[in-house]
Amino acid sequence: MGRRVLRLRTERGLTQRRLAEPAYTAAYVSTLEAGKVRPSETALRYLADRLGVGYEELATGRPAHLATELRLRLTDARRALATGAAEGARALFRPLRAEAAALALVPEEAAALLGLGDCALETGHLTDARDHFADAERLLADEPLPRRAHAIRGRATAHLLAGELRYACYLLETAIDELNAGGLHDPDALLLLYTASIAPYMDMGAHARAAHAAELALALAPRVRDPALVAGMHRGVARTLLAEGRTAEADASLAKARELYQQLQIRTDLAHCHWMLGYVHAQDGDLERAERELRTARSMLASKRAALFVVQVEVELADVLRRRGRPGAAEALLLPLLEVADLNADRGAVHAGGAHRLLGLIAEDRGDTERAEEHYCAALSLLERTGAAGDLADLCRLLGDLLRRTGRVEAALDAYRTGLGHRAAPGTTTLGPAPAEPPV
Repeated sequence: MGRRVLRLRTERGLTQRRLAEPAYTAAYVSTLEAGKVRPSETALRYLADRLGVGYEELATGRPAHLATELRLRLTDARRALATGAAEGARALFRPLRAEAAALALVPEEAAALLGLGDCALETGHLTDARDHFADAERLLADEPLPRRAHAIRGRATAHLLAGELRYACYLLETAIDELNAGGLHDPDALLLLYTASIAPYMDMGAHARAAHAAELALALAPRVRDPALVAGMHRGVARTLLAEGRTAEADASLAKARELYQQLQIRTDLAHCHWMLGYVHAQDGDLERAERELRTARSMLASKRAALFVVQVEVELADVLRRRGRPGAAEALLLPLLEVADLNADRGAVHAGGAHRLLGLIAEDRGDTERAEEHYCAALSLLERTGAAGDLADLCRLLGDLLRRTGRVEAALDAYRTGLGHRAAPGTTTLGPAPAEPPV
């Protein structure tokens, strides 16, 4: 009897050790499937507990610690992006995406793609960013909308920076409407979408909408004292738990750390709120407050090394400096942005046009009408493809006035007609067919 019990215990020990190995676990599951035996989740969890292995490992043949270790490294990469430079974070996300795909870990692969997309946005690689966010959205196609909000927001931001304002607004407004209509009032998802909608609203002249979105974003913004410190604590706890084989508890700590790092990354979004408030103050003529808000936004974005956003804020700051009687300081900000191609038709087209507009105004103030006309024409070619109707109309007015003062009345009329034509877009007239396309 004693020998039989000893033999049974030995066999059970061997079974436990074998089932702890991926190959044996996978073979066990294959045996179940071959016999068309589909045990319930309760039964599998009971067996996993008795055998000393994880439920996920028994059900899939994949050791649970591999997934948890991957999530830990994803959290490290997200921390690197939230607190440092995008280039370093990108080097961490790339191998994680490949490993997650090899292990068929869909949520983790999507998380890595979102990280790569965020890195590409901050470094100004807009085509790469669009591709990464689109791939993540495809992977999460069957998930609830709040899970896809990050990808949608990323795609919209990439289109915005490429000058496709209307499509960016369409993506964001559609997602917000769907969230509200479906009763999915997820504050994190709404915060992401509202903050992303501020910039395209501003560029399209929808100031009331931009202000409302900023108010909602600031009301939703989480208030955490030193989130990087708390997140670091959770990461340290997760490492300890993982080393002890307590993967479920490690996952819980990682989830808390990931949430805090996402909140920390909202620093970029809150910088956009300061940016928008600076714009509003500039529109109202309160130039001192406008300069203060824009400098705050610039500092916050520079700390994140968000180069493309920084140069866009600098264009608006230059406008405020010129209006405050400091044209030399404004020009010193603008010229390097255009000379080193930080801004062009494919990267910040609206602000590239704005930079040329400001340089034209500065040249005109100095009496250099030829130089002013060159800048106005350069701005016109940039803005015509963006849909920024207000900026385009104002620019056509400036160019028309300049041409009229220099005696070229017919050319001035053409400039005015171009501005009016872009303002009278399809859907803006009450009677008759859609307005004719303006001359280019």
